[in-house]
Amino acid sequence: MIPVPLLVVVMGGWCAVYLTDTLLKLSPTHRIRYESWLASRGLMLSPFHVRWQTTAFNRLFAYCARINPRAQYLWFNSGLVFGIVAMVGSVVLLTRTLQQTLAQMTADSPGVRGQQALQVVIPGVNLPTSQLAYFFIALLLSGVIHELGHAVAALREQVRVNGFGIFVFVVYPGAFVDLFTTHLSIISPTQQLRIFCAGVWHNFVLCVAALALLFLLPLFLFPVYSTGGGALVTEVIQGSAADGPRGLSPGDIVTGLEDCPVGGVEDWSSCLSRLSQTPQTGYCVSGAGLQPSWAHGRGESAVAFKRLDGTMDCCSNNSLTDLCFSYMNPQGKNSRGREYACMPVRKMVSGTQVCRSDGDCAAAAAICVTPSLENRTRFIRVAHPPNTHMLFVGYPPHLQYAVSLTNFIPRFGFLHLDLPVFLETFCKYVVSLSGALAVVNSVPCFALDGQWMLNALLEATLVTVVTDRHKREMIGFFLLLAGSALLAANVALGLWMVTAR
Repeated sequence: MIPVPLLVVVMGGWCAVYLTDTLLKLSPTHRIRYESWLASRGLMLSPFHVRWQTTAFNRLFAYCARINPRAQYLWFNSGLVFGIVAMVGSVVLLTRTLQQTLAQMTADSPGVRGQQALQVVIPGVNLPTSQLAYFFIALLLSGVIHELGHAVAALREQVRVNGFGIFVFVVYPGAFVDLFTTHLSIISPTQQLRIFCAGVWHNFVLCVAALALLFLLPLFLFPVYSTGGGALVTEVIQGSAADGPRGLSPGDIVTGLEDCPVGGVEDWSSCLSRLSQTPQTGYCVSGAGLQPSWAHGRGESAVAFKRLDGTMDCCSNNSLTDLCFSYMNPQGKNSRGREYACMPVRKMVSGTQVCRSDGDCAAAAAICVTPSLENRTRFIRVAHPPNTHMLFVGYPPHLQYAVSLTNFIPRFGFLHLDLPVFLETFCKYVVSLSGALAVVNSVPCFALDGQWMLNALLEATLVTVVTDRHKREMIGFFLLLAGSALLAANVALGLWMVTAR
């Protein structure tokens, strides 16, 4: 569901802006001065939409259009080819996404979810408020690069650029260029294609560049940040299982989970996944140590009892330091069955070797004892030297959600722990949003770049096959209608999936 406070703030803000704009335009004393002020600054206001336009960047666009004409000719021809391929690919991708959405709507299995290549993003719903800055800056950057491509391509084809601008629609920022339509209408369809395809082509290039930066980030940051030495803790959720005096803290370096070494965030995730899917790890302890005195002076052997899920427990006290362990005691009365002992957990597992059976224990008279826990619960030792192990008892995914980590460990104390995280997260948003803009704008849909790309493509290819211009326009109209319906269906069902489930 859409958060009500966020909706109230957005609606209230726009209502205040629109009301102020209306009152000033109706005021006999302020109307002329207000409208002159808007015009002088290139501002335009309408319900849920504000835009700003300027000619200040026209010289920059003209300078870019004069750089190495031969290379730019090859560059924008490559964009033309990419735009045509992307137009077909976007239709295939949207069709597949629609099929996946329909499958999710008719299936209750949670495993089917989260597999879509494209997803509707609503701030505060499926986009955390802590990520809003990344989202809006990456979206604006993607829009500016998109329009920069259009502007430079237009000037190369002798089409005048009237101005460049930025807008905000509801909460989504974007950019635009105003081209002189008379110049645009008299150039050839191939020249038009170069201009119309330049936007999605530059979005694709930006996506690839951000992806390359993401992969090469360890190399770029190598002089000041090291990688491969563990996973650095950047945040621990307060009150979680990883919080506390003997828990994890920002700045700790996790190097292992039980016998699974951790060299980075990927290892951390894979180790937790492996530990959650495999049986509980045991620990080699001396058989002589399994005495009733270990039960904190209770003076008698622990009596095991079944939990509701069928597993065994033997700790009847409420101590947070005791845990029930099971083991095979060949010298006991029941040598074929398992025996249980309630013992102080940190004393039992500190510095011990992990095992699966008694045969894994190298020391003489050592026994493999295993924590007796509920079915999906695991006991995990988290190594973060030089501190003592953090001991975790719970569902492994909860540990993953409680801790934020990064692969980058600062070489100097004055460096910020979160700087690589900021760069990684921003690059990921640029890859996602710039790629999404390339896909969506390639769709043959009314009011998008795909409309003009399709019309120019039909004029360039069908003029000798379908000589009647009216028939070519009719073909383009029905193709645009189908593309618009496909995009509208994806957006509508995507919104329903995000807000109603």
